Amino acid sequence: MKRIFFAAVAACLVIIADAQIKTPPPSPPQTIKQDFGLASIELSYSRPAVKGRKIFGDLVPYGKVWRTGANNATTITFGDEVTINGTKVPAGKYGLLTIPEKKSWTVIISKQTDVTGPAAYKQESDVVRIPVAVKTGKQSLESFTIQFANVKPTSCELQMMWDKSSVVFPITTEIDTKIMASINAAMKTDKPPYFQAGVYYMENGKDLNQALDWFNKAAEAEPNAYWVQHQWANCLAKLGKISEAKAVAQRSKDLAITAKNEDYVRLNDRLLASLK
Repeated sequence: MKRIFFAAVAACLVIIADAQIKTPPPSPPQTIKQDFGLASIELSYSRPAVKGRKIFGDLVPYGKVWRTGANNATTITFGDEVTINGTKVPAGKYGLLTIPEKKSWTVIISKQTDVTGPAAYKQESDVVRIPVAVKTGKQSLESFTIQFANVKPTSCELQMMWDKSSVVFPITTEIDTKIMASINAAMKTDKPPYFQAGVYYMENGKDLNQALDWFNKAAEAEPNAYWVQHQWANCLAKLGKISEAKAVAQRSKDLAITAKNEDYVRLNDRLLASLK
């Protein structure tokens, strides 16, 4: 009987020793991915909280390399070549490091992707090193936050915020050369993308007469496509062909009404009103 009792106790001890309790991490990791240009930017970092502590100049010392987060190294991956502060950064994965000071931070894009402390940092691995002014707010942000803002086709901003401090720096990319090359290649295929090419030409200061020719061909291929007719009307308006633009915009509106697409009905109403 004693043997059975001790065996049961031993089994319970093994179960307790092997048991694991899952709790939320104090600095939860986050990975964000932002479509940008013709590719994307991916950022991985951990988010420490203020928890009533003094952050910059204490928990995060001034003048020392910071991993820009907690736990593991913060990394940023560019899917295509970008430009930061005039420096071209090839596609690839990099470390995002900072050196905080009271009035400015030094932001570093490094070839090192495993830096978690100042001792591991090697300045010769820097790809970009730029000073960025600190903005101080009245309200404290509890969790350290990195985010993309003001995202446009060829530019965006990377914002870093914690407690009452924030810094931001721009990232740009070049896409026109690639898009023009793809348009030229696509026009030689059996199914040229007339509509997409026309929109790009019209919205990016290219040859409007060429865009108009492509919209004509796109409309011939899809005569009931109200979205094609609408952009065709826009192009005619930009060329100063007002009477033609009115006729095409009205046709686009009529087609949109038939298709029960209120968005394009409103778009064409606004266009028609601007042509009076």
